[in-house]
Amino acid sequence: MKTFHCTHCQNLVFFENVRCLNCGSSLTFLPDLGFMGALIERPDGLWRAELESPDSRGYRLCANYDQVSVCNWVVPADESGDFCRSCRLNRTIPDLSSERNRVAWFRLEVAKRRMLYTLLGLGLPVIAKGGDGRSGLAFEFLEDSSDGDAKRVFTGHDNGLITINIAEADDVHREQERTLQKEPYRTLLGHFRHEIGHYFWDTLISDSPRLNGFRELFGDERADYQKALDSHYSEGPPARWEQSFISAYATMHPWEDWAESWAHYLHMVDALETAGAAGLALRPKRSDEPRMQPPPDPLDPHYRDFDAMIESWLSLTYVLNNLSRGLGLPDSYPFVLSAPAIVKLRFIHGTIEEYRRANLGSA
Repeated sequence: MKTFHCTHCQNLVFFENVRCLNCGSSLTFLPDLGFMGALIERPDGLWRAELESPDSRGYRLCANYDQVSVCNWVVPADESGDFCRSCRLNRTIPDLSSERNRVAWFRLEVAKRRMLYTLLGLGLPVIAKGGDGRSGLAFEFLEDSSDGDAKRVFTGHDNGLITINIAEADDVHREQERTLQKEPYRTLLGHFRHEIGHYFWDTLISDSPRLNGFRELFGDERADYQKALDSHYSEGPPARWEQSFISAYATMHPWEDWAESWAHYLHMVDALETAGAAGLALRPKRSDEPRMQPPPDPLDPHYRDFDAMIESWLSLTYVLNNLSRGLGLPDSYPFVLSAPAIVKLRFIHGTIEEYRRANLGSA
């Protein structure tokens, strides 16, 4: 994530802010420009970013910004619809008559927008699912049924439709599930990054020239998924899985190996952008300890050096984990990147770069 400043007073602000605490200006994220801006209302009722000229492109506040205060994005005036590029992806939202659900929805939207910020920065396609349901992306935020025929909602992906159980927005529930599933890491943002990985397998790999390369690294996705799922939960991951996979869940099926690796790639990109924007550097006293210059922006299309990304990532996670331990917290990044796992990340990097090069003029 970039470092943002109020365009009126230059005070430091954050991606989720709706108002500058220094000057009181209304703030919004402008997805077409990729920055946070202070808004000025125009005589015609539209809004403009303060740094732009009075006759520049206008904006409308997203309906979820203006009405329920759950979003801080805007809609360009020349686009139809009441919802921003993020909120128009929603097919089902929680029942807002419940305060618990309102809090859950806010947290879900924060995580979704952070994921979308990275996707848009990478130049990847973010297109709302159309009425035919055959292509595009949509989200359903559902809760378990509370009636006698209790129906559990499973977080997952199906043909561009990503379903998230809103219970995952509850910290206590998510920690219980993390412990039950013996997972070292489980976050709301991680769920979004994992499930969107399945969507981009369909979009970028399935029926593409990269499919054979995928099968060489991740395995043959034609293997029976249900059988693999049953085997994983009855027998657990294979011995010494850490030597080839990024997580135990990645061992279950090639699709899950891809989705777990995709999620970790997005983790890398977001954290390295944040470190670089903050000017974070590591300059240890000993030459044999991890060191790092402020990483270049991994979203910059003119700088996409994967080896440099990995080198910075290994140094960054070293210091993140040590800082977490110093605060008495679990490791921020409780994973070990084996050589085969890095090769898979490199394949994902190359897949995104190939798409970006082919669509740079139209993204």
